[in-house]
Amino acid sequence: MRIFISTGEVSGDLQGSLLITAMKRQAAASLQLEIVALGGEKMAESGATILGNTSGIGSMGLIESLPYILPTLQVQRQAIAYLKQNPPDLVVLIDYMGPNIGIGTYMQKHLPQVPVVYYIAPQEWVWSMSLRNTSRIVGFTDKLLAIFPEEARYFRANGANVSWVGHPLIDRMQSAPSRLEARAKLGIEPKQIAIALLPASRRQELKYLLPVIFQAAQTIQAKLPKVHFWIPLSLEIYRQPIEEAIRRYGLRATVVSGQQKEVFAAADFAITKSGTVNLELALLNVPQVVVYRLNPVTVWIARKILKGSIPFASPTNLVVMKPIVPELLQEQATPENITQAAMELLINPERRQRTLADYAQMRCCLGEVGVCDRAAQEILQMLNKG
Repeated sequence: MRIFISTGEVSGDLQGSLLITAMKRQAAASLQLEIVALGGEKMAESGATILGNTSGIGSMGLIESLPYILPTLQVQRQAIAYLKQNPPDLVVLIDYMGPNIGIGTYMQKHLPQVPVVYYIAPQEWVWSMSLRNTSRIVGFTDKLLAIFPEEARYFRANGANVSWVGHPLIDRMQSAPSRLEARAKLGIEPKQIAIALLPASRRQELKYLLPVIFQAAQTIQAKLPKVHFWIPLSLEIYRQPIEEAIRRYGLRATVVSGQQKEVFAAADFAITKSGTVNLELALLNVPQVVVYRLNPVTVWIARKILKGSIPFASPTNLVVMKPIVPELLQEQATPENITQAAMELLINPERRQRTLADYAQMRCCLGEVGVCDRAAQEILQMLNKG
């Protein structure tokens, strides 16, 4: 059975790889699976044939997306040309709204007999300006596998065939080391203060987030002379700009590759961009400050023309629709504000305890262990129906 999977960016590549591993485990003896995909290295390692590497093609915001319009269109065309020549038995779309809406619409028009599953739908339930994209997604999707309860409610209310499977990070974090194991592996003393810095998984974030996060780190280092910063790379291509910035700001910091779980498990605290990493940190009980900035023009357009109001940026807060972790967005994302929020969480035990209690509440909304297997079973059932 040939399955085509389409996703993009670093987080999509991770989710795709977890899903492929689960599908292969579920299919084991009964089905021979051939998986062709738009994705990245993690999915390739899980056994997919990568048609186009999309882990570096991604942006957040209107102005920010301009450099990616051509590469995105090329990848979308490449996928559609492949689907035309080699119709699969099933298509799985993971997040990656722009290209996936194009691919889904193509499937609906030209290959309506092939089932389409949307796993981790775009966050229309958070920031939809109109129902246009929601209607398109519902129109071409035979089955929508939701990871958030609110996402399931939203798409079901808009006519989709929905199953809530829970969040795949619940599975991923089962294999995280303990704090002691992680510290031993990284060579961190038990009493040493370790802070994780997560400035970028997209190129634009090196420009908009890295300077303010590193300036805050500089101030924290002056206040806590024994602190050491740990920076897990999301993509190897960011190593050079990050290492140059460490020298420029005079930080005592170590850049690591392929050891993100160890860094998170070992950390006392994190200063991080908004994204999937916020949930990973929360599941490992690491207090965090979430920072995000976009091009000022993008923000102006969003505020003035689209009248966009986003309740929260971080998935940690979106799960329970309340401010569990501090979010410093746009004008609020200053080195001073980041430092202040960080110091409060680092030195105020009550504030820290409240965060951990809120994390426990959030954890209950993410479902039970076995998410990837449940998603894989749903997908394989669609194959058997076909």
